[in-house]
Amino acid sequence: MFNFLKRCRRERILREAHIDETEWQHALADYSFTRALNDDERARLKQRVILFLAEKPINGAGNLNIDNGARLTIAIQACMLILNLDLDWYKSWTEVILYPGEFVARREEVDEAGVVHTVEESMSGESWEHGTVVLSWADVRQAGKEDGYNVVIHEFAHQIDMLNGEANGFPPLHQSMSRAQWASAFSSAYEHFCKRIDDWEDTVIDEYAAENPGEFFAVISEAFFEIPLAVRNEYPDVYAQLVLFYRQDPAQRISPA
Repeated sequence: MFNFLKRCRRERILREAHIDETEWQHALADYSFTRALNDDERARLKQRVILFLAEKPINGAGNLNIDNGARLTIAIQACMLILNLDLDWYKSWTEVILYPGEFVARREEVDEAGVVHTVEESMSGESWEHGTVVLSWADVRQAGKEDGYNVVIHEFAHQIDMLNGEANGFPPLHQSMSRAQWASAFSSAYEHFCKRIDDWEDTVIDEYAAENPGEFFAVISEAFFEIPLAVRNEYPDVYAQLVLFYRQDPAQRISPA
């Protein structure tokens, strides 16, 4: 019964919703991964965006006023991850909070002696388990430069990762996927990437991916959409797993050969 009511509600939202066509086309033109979509994919993305905006509030902080264009920008990037999935992959969080720029996150950490320290860190994005996605608007606007950086995709990849617990780089896989193949591909790539960073090698993929397996998954998801050819060339086994997981092949879109 609940699924039936939810489906009816979403169908009503799709019938009644309206997105300004000029704003929509302008937002799509900002990113290589949306410019490469075919007509069917664009139509499906629009449906995802409409439902996303209907179910997930985007609120400003620090006196930031958010217009429809900003909401559309965030929703389009977030919904690229679930283009061929269901909106329920975003069921575990409630809202997006948008700051004008980097914000300070305060957290408590316990050292080896058991002493609790309050740590402050400037952040461009943060994901809270079963709660909120926090983003810097200045960093959101840095996406689309085809350098692999996309804070929206990064934080929403964390949310998907946390559907089965902490963000550890092992999200809930589809039944058709092999946990062993995922673990093998990602563990080998993570170990190799960390060695490259330890050796001071310049990498196309953001070095923050070496922080831990959870960050590796989030960063490699950014690169998967922003610079897919680089991921496919450097870590083909990981790329193949992401194709199966997101049910998309971004490299094929931009370079069929």
